[in-house]
Amino acid sequence: MEEKSLIKFKNVHKSYYLANGEEIPVLNGIDLDIKKGEFVALMGESGGGKTTLLNIIGCLHSLTDGEYFLDGENIGEVRDDYTLAFIRNKMMGFVFQQFNLFSRLTALKNIALPALYAGVEKDAREARAMELMESVKIEDRAKHRPTELSGGQQQRVSICRSLMNDPEIILADEPTGALDSKSGIEIMKIFTGLKKRNKTIIMVTHTSEVAKYADRIIYMRDGKVVDNNYKLTSKY
Repeated sequence: MEEKSLIKFKNVHKSYYLANGEEIPVLNGIDLDIKKGEFVALMGESGGGKTTLLNIIGCLHSLTDGEYFLDGENIGEVRDDYTLAFIRNKMMGFVFQQFNLFSRLTALKNIALPALYAGVEKDAREARAMELMESVKIEDRAKHRPTELSGGQQQRVSICRSLMNDPEIILADEPTGALDSKSGIEIMKIFTGLKKRNKTIIMVTHTSEVAKYADRIIYMRDGKVVDNNYKLTSKY
């Protein structure tokens, strides 16, 4: 029996519109299947639509046309911000290249934020945040603010924050892009550990050394998927 897709796109299009009404197409008929527990890397040329695709998966942007099924439910037509926020907070964790941490908050409080939005009591959310910090060996930085942390430490905080509500899906946009090679390897080892815990990971990267950690590489060009199982030796 074939395993059901956790994420499925059928002929998805996305366009943006200028003030003068001019259409700027970004995604041009995306068909995509991602299974539960799969670690997928999105690669391709700049401007190929990778981040836009990631943002649609994460319910941050709406699609223009086509269908988006999440765990069997067609959510592509949902436009209600409350419903989309609920889906994001319940199922998605986000990791960004520039960390996106709040400079005035300690590492612990940055990590605990998603649980605050979910209505979890302070003691419970801070205990959970500390557990996550211990899991990536930065518990001694709990009271430090982002400016007091290295890039690798900030990204570990970002990863912990993404896991705060125990989401099924981790979405990462160039998670090693602002890091040196040693820190990048450490971060990818954390992602490998998440894969072993059956988290579904979708990661945008332009670096083959990072992409090799994924189970499968999807290569995009000009808003289309040109290879659903790209090999790093392939040429496009």
